[in-house]
Amino acid sequence: MRPEHLRRYRDVAWLLARHGGLDLVRSAGLESGLRGLEPAPQRTADPSSLAADLESLGPTYIKLGQLLSTRSDLLSETELEALSRLQDDVAPFPFAEVEAMIESELGARISKIFSNFEAEPVAAASLGQVHRATLRDGREVAVKVQRPGVREVVDQDLQAFAEIAAWLQSHTEVGRRLGLSELLEEFAKSLSRELDYRQEARNLATLRGNLADFKHLVVPEPVEDLTTSRILTMSFVRGIKVTELSNLARLELPGQALAGELFRAYLKQILVDGFFHADPHPGNVLVTPDGRLALIDLGMVAYVAPRLQEHLIQLLLAVAEARSDDAVAHSLRIAQPPADFDETAYARAVADLVNRHRDATASTIEIGRTMLELFRISGTFEIHPAPELSLLGKALLNLDQIGWMLDPDFDVNGAIRASASDLMRSRMAKAASPGAVIQSMLELKDLTERLPSRLNRMLDLLSSNQFEVRIRAFDEGQLLSGLHKIANRITLGLLMAAMIVSAGMMVRVPSSVHLLGYPAVAIVFFGVAAAGSLFLILSILRDDRRH
Repeated sequence: MRPEHLRRYRDVAWLLARHGGLDLVRSAGLESGLRGLEPAPQRTADPSSLAADLESLGPTYIKLGQLLSTRSDLLSETELEALSRLQDDVAPFPFAEVEAMIESELGARISKIFSNFEAEPVAAASLGQVHRATLRDGREVAVKVQRPGVREVVDQDLQAFAEIAAWLQSHTEVGRRLGLSELLEEFAKSLSRELDYRQEARNLATLRGNLADFKHLVVPEPVEDLTTSRILTMSFVRGIKVTELSNLARLELPGQALAGELFRAYLKQILVDGFFHADPHPGNVLVTPDGRLALIDLGMVAYVAPRLQEHLIQLLLAVAEARSDDAVAHSLRIAQPPADFDETAYARAVADLVNRHRDATASTIEIGRTMLELFRISGTFEIHPAPELSLLGKALLNLDQIGWMLDPDFDVNGAIRASASDLMRSRMAKAASPGAVIQSMLELKDLTERLPSRLNRMLDLLSSNQFEVRIRAFDEGQLLSGLHKIANRITLGLLMAAMIVSAGMMVRVPSSVHLLGYPAVAIVFFGVAAAGSLFLILSILRDDRRH
């Protein structure tokens, strides 16, 4: 433990005492952090206070709470709901600091870059705030400015978290089972990407390209010349949050068409592109004056590997069509179960979940809720999904909420079934892209170049009767060695048993030489057999203990 992190250890100890109790603080080795705290932390059973406490501790804790809100395999449903309402909305920092940051990063005065720059931010969060401005060429833009000193604070917090996680993983069963160090490493990578606004600009550009065919969706366009790691300039999108729509405004919107297109766009992002906006909560989805939906704030994104995409398509279709056996099979392909896994109990729990949501619509928050519950069931069986799958479940849950706001009768299951054929065509088209075709041609070229020599060698071996097929299903050398040991032990045991029987028979044979009142030959045979038996017992115990 490093002395410069004492305040952070105290904050973590206070948080654990408030929401886990003193026993959890002791198991974490942080009991000393509570000394001298006035007033002493009182444990609370109210999940909503967890969000408030995280907000009070600063940006790293807020982001940690947002990450935990995706982990249905670790937290209860009430805790997840409380964290999902976590507000990253703090007081703005002074305009003088905004001006100094922009001029330092962009190398010019604000008045030289912008014809107008509003001093009052349109939004302020723990990592930065957004100002509305107008470029010299007349374009309206939104300028996102990082909060001064936030990187240093986050870096120190993460160092303290890493020390605590490493201690817990090496000293507690829970820490080892959950892999806390690995979880924290993923969190640190995600937060590092979110603090680099150049990465967010690339995310915006990528998503704009991927969703170019969806005419009812808008993604802000980054201005690359005015973007650095701490400043992000992008086109300004007028609109109001979906949550702020009046009932009359909702009636005037084509809600069913918007909900359907948004959902299809997310299926494409997840199952075809392998890159999706991981935080589409209602505050990050705006309704524009012309009746379109704008996706903003791409600091949090996730990537899905091609093989995982295939399993996800199969899993979503199995859930949508209430095929519980297939849902169990595909969910087990996504995450590796432990050695003592009870597949029968797991299949029963998944079947009950799938059947409960068979005929649901978006009004019941169906598909996202189902995925989060599936991950929660997996967590109870110690099957922990990959981080991107947890983000996927949270993203789908947010989509459910937006779908309900736009069209309470939107059928999510129907949308998945209707989109299945389009998704497969898109995946096949992606597989037939110029890059994939060139890769296949290169592999084919390599095969055709090597094939004649390999066929030559194979035919030579066949003609000389030297062709062999080796299957390494197990280590045959180790197996034979074990069989030899077993045979030697059995043989030695039989020999000792024969010596004992022989000794018993020789006792009745007259002899001129006696030991302990018995014929000497019988006593010698019996002593050798006893010594051999003792040696065999000790050898077996030693080998069994070592293995």
